[in-house]
Amino acid sequence: MRLLLDATGRHAPCESLDDTALADLYAPPEGPWLRANFVSTLDGAATGANGRSGSINTEADGVVFRLLRRLSDVVVVGAGTVRTEGYTRLGADDGGPLPLAVVSNSAKVPEVLLSPAEGRGDVLLVTHGGAPGDALADARAALGADNVLLCGDDAVDLLDLRHRLEERGMPRVLTEGGPSLLGAMLAAGAVDELDLTWAPAVVGGEHPRIAHAPDLDVALSPLALVEQDGTVMGRWQVRRPEAG
Repeated sequence: MRLLLDATGRHAPCESLDDTALADLYAPPEGPWLRANFVSTLDGAATGANGRSGSINTEADGVVFRLLRRLSDVVVVGAGTVRTEGYTRLGADDGGPLPLAVVSNSAKVPEVLLSPAEGRGDVLLVTHGGAPGDALADARAALGADNVLLCGDDAVDLLDLRHRLEERGMPRVLTEGGPSLLGAMLAAGAVDELDLTWAPAVVGGEHPRIAHAPDLDVALSPLALVEQDGTVMGRWQVRRPEAG
């Protein structure tokens, strides 16, 4: 993998990155940090013809995808993305049993996650106090009451979600979507970093972008860019408005 930009100056442009150097380049800062990892085609599509992001992933993207999971304490995804992308509980391929936190305003746990599997991480359900009582009861029975997090009264409060995960010893949070969840996180100011892959493809058609939300005004600064076989991957830090 070839380095194009490192804002820290620790690595030189055009440097060939081995696994150790790549992990150093993508290491999050100390303390709580929420990063979002997405892939897009060159014409801005977040999915391919089959409606899934997996159809536009590349081998190089897969390397960074697995690295980001290994550098995280928990992966947060929307329930719709679990169903569409075929998520299962996270295990050895993800750097060890890794908790998967599923955000669902309806409090319905995707069926694929209901069966425990040896060597795989827990499933947390993230919902809110106004969710249907029968769905909450079913989720608590399936996952355990401690693994059902109520964040907010009428809709999931994503800043409260970050706080609740930090309290559980999970300060390094990775979200993988989908676009509605990313849009809501950006609108709430919950995201610290966007990790974006540009797949070397143009797909045309009607496809979602990486963020689905009302108009946003979120400025970001580049931290790093790497390239392999035409796939370009970048780290971008969200620029917080200055206080006062």
